[in-house]
Amino acid sequence: MRKLPPLNALKSFEAAARHLSFTKAADELFVTQAAVSHQVKSLEDYLGIPLFLRKNRNLLLTEAGQSYYLEIRQMFEHLTQVTGKIMLASEQGALTVCVPPGFAILWLVPRLSRFYEQFPEIDVRLKAVDEVTGSLTDYVDIAIYYGRGIWQGLRANRLHKEQLIPVCSPLLLQGEKPLRSPKDLLSHTLLHDETRNAWRDWFDMVGESPPKKLTGMVFSHSALAMKAAVHGQGIALANNVLAKPEIDSGHLVQVFPETLPTNDAFYMVCRESQADAGKIASFRNWLLSEVQRDEEELNHASTTAMVSQS
Repeated sequence: MRKLPPLNALKSFEAAARHLSFTKAADELFVTQAAVSHQVKSLEDYLGIPLFLRKNRNLLLTEAGQSYYLEIRQMFEHLTQVTGKIMLASEQGALTVCVPPGFAILWLVPRLSRFYEQFPEIDVRLKAVDEVTGSLTDYVDIAIYYGRGIWQGLRANRLHKEQLIPVCSPLLLQGEKPLRSPKDLLSHTLLHDETRNAWRDWFDMVGESPPKKLTGMVFSHSALAMKAAVHGQGIALANNVLAKPEIDSGHLVQVFPETLPTNDAFYMVCRESQADAGKIASFRNWLLSEVQRDEEELNHASTTAMVSQS
């Protein structure tokens, strides 16, 4: 092993040699003068040579101390430069984000331009993944998980409290089959997301008894079920936040006001040790601000709807 002198002692010696004063070195390092003196003495003991000459009230470097200081100063300057490069690299460059396809297509991708406006120096590499393991691989900086928010060793921030709503194309409402009550849904094609079995829970919530086997098309991703609904192929049970852009554009309508809360949600996760630094912190803070924007819009829409009904 390389035998290194005590690093705190080196810091104290470098500051004292630069100022030729233990008092000024102590002020710079936010320690006492006695602490600096003790650290310098420990370094002299380690090296076996004196580094300072103390004449009257003046502090002077010995010949060995002067030579040692010049070398140490260069090392500290180099260390400062290297540290600055590393910190700059952590602020800039590529950021790899793994995200479920439905969340990426319906929510994240449409608003990424706002991130680039704020952080043009960060390149986001978006990877769509179907499954999560609860741990991040080395090449992933941030991931979006769907679940309960408990993943060991990871910082998890819930993005939205999930509410499921029945949605369909407005053209479907103009068809021959009525949609006056939740029971009328059973005469239409129901679109299922295979990651959930939520239609039965929704019917239970509204007090309807569906048949034991609910038929309809089954999709591997929520985005596919929602797109099928946009094209008039049936009625989907969609995440209210992910469905909002399609509802705002008029491509989808919420068929009934009843919403089904779930115990799961989308969470943004990253390593606990990296959550508050560099480009990861920049993306996390931006993503949480986007969620806050969504919540304000949803609250405003809900308040407006209540006022219009009254």
